Amino acid sequence: MRMNVTLTPAPPAVVARDLSKVYGQGDAQVHALRSVNVSFATGAFSAIMGPSGSGKSTLMHCLAGLDTVTSGTVHIGDVELTGLSDRRLTMLRRERIGFVFQAFNLLPTLTAEQNIRLPLEIAARQADQPLFDRVIETVGLRDRLGHRPSELSGGQQQRVAVARALISKPQVIFADEPTGNLDSRSGAEVLSFLRTSVRELGQTIVMVTHDPVAASYADRVVFLRDGELVTEIAAPTPQTVLDTLVKLEA
Repeated sequence: MRMNVTLTPAPPAVVARDLSKVYGQGDAQVHALRSVNVSFATGAFSAIMGPSGSGKSTLMHCLAGLDTVTSGTVHIGDVELTGLSDRRLTMLRRERIGFVFQAFNLLPTLTAEQNIRLPLEIAARQADQPLFDRVIETVGLRDRLGHRPSELSGGQQQRVAVARALISKPQVIFADEPTGNLDSRSGAEVLSFLRTSVRELGQTIVMVTHDPVAASYADRVVFLRDGELVTEIAAPTPQTVLDTLVKLEA
């Protein structure tokens, strides 16, 4: 007797509903986001793109709880960020969110391994050693763990930053122009590691980028223009991303 099993898809990792962000007052008001509704799938690599001034970085900062919203809601999993106290928001970012920025933000006096383990030290949590070993293998840093940032290339420093974000098993990693300070080869390495962390570790990543090649590593790209979500594409290639950007800027 054959049984039909229906698999329930995982709920989205990040959801924004009617999200608006306004800077300034009166005639000086700037509407950075206008009633944005978007969700990002669990276990997927998503990218946010748009012309300069489109609101893509503002969207990511609001999604990650780094900036307050003017109206609307943001959920990370089942937790609504909007309205949380500063203390609870700090705890949520520490426990559920990882960050990778354009600047590597490594502590220069610590070794690569100490930088990677730092979030666990701050949270007074024990390292999951099998996960640590897997992350190190994924980002290819086994022979560089004892080196300080000044002894590493830019690409290696960013891989340390990626490993640091992965090690605490966050619900979602937000990456803001993670290859912006890297040459094309190092950037490709870092993007490959991000994609591998999604495929092999089940990580959820939301990345802001201006680079069509970087966006092509994602499973899905959403596009903003003038603070509004205007379109998206799945299985992007550098050409399809570039074509979409050209249309948005026309």
